[in-house]
Amino acid sequence: MNEVWGKADLHIHSNHSDGLARIPEIMEYVANETDLDIIAITDHNTIDGALFAQSLADMYDFEVVVGEEISSKSGHIIGLFLEEAIPAGLSAAETVSRINEQNGIAIIAHPFANRAFGPFGLESVGKAIYDVAFHALEVYNSSPYLIYANRLAAKAFAGGQGVAATGGSDAHVLKAVGNGYTLFHGRTAEELRVSIDRLETRAEAGRGGLSVALRYAFRYPQIRRLQSWNWERCRVK
Repeated sequence: MNEVWGKADLHIHSNHSDGLARIPEIMEYVANETDLDIIAITDHNTIDGALFAQSLADMYDFEVVVGEEISSKSGHIIGLFLEEAIPAGLSAAETVSRINEQNGIAIIAHPFANRAFGPFGLESVGKAIYDVAFHALEVYNSSPYLIYANRLAAKAFAGGQGVAATGGSDAHVLKAVGNGYTLFHGRTAEELRVSIDRLETRAEAGRGGLSVALRYAFRYPQIRRLQSWNWERCRVK
């Protein structure tokens, strides 16, 4: 029997936070330009975009997982399979506890990134790896600014932390979707969850290269403005 591997991009931003693409655009792009089986919309500190995407999923041949990239005090943590948004500003431990309460999956996002993206704080949560029971570590993130951070994450993961390896695009522009992804056994969202639980996932790099890097460079001022706006909104809350 041939082994079936599915592909999931578990880190995508829409215009519901600091992404530039609207949810319908993302859905059409995934359907027509990628071979992804699953996507997770992981906007900063909101699940509104993810819920919108999930409401459209019946029209497509891929599944949508409701996610959120949560700004904890120690850095960004991705929650998957969520039903309610988790507030920003909690400790890493409390953030993961809130994810667990929803029977979700907690992933350390770009664990060794610096503040290259400005005030929205891609602050390292590298030290928290040893203190908090995360489910997975984002070993590959396709953002063009995170090459060195990916190497550090791969090195940390190679040491063995009892967590699954995941990959995601961290897409803020449409063409970046699918440029980083997670390989898992099966095709469905439930099979993805099982693969993460069993530590059977792999982080992979897709195609993109210079063309996506140039798109980020061209749109970077706009992304920075959206990041600043989202950061101020979280502080007000």
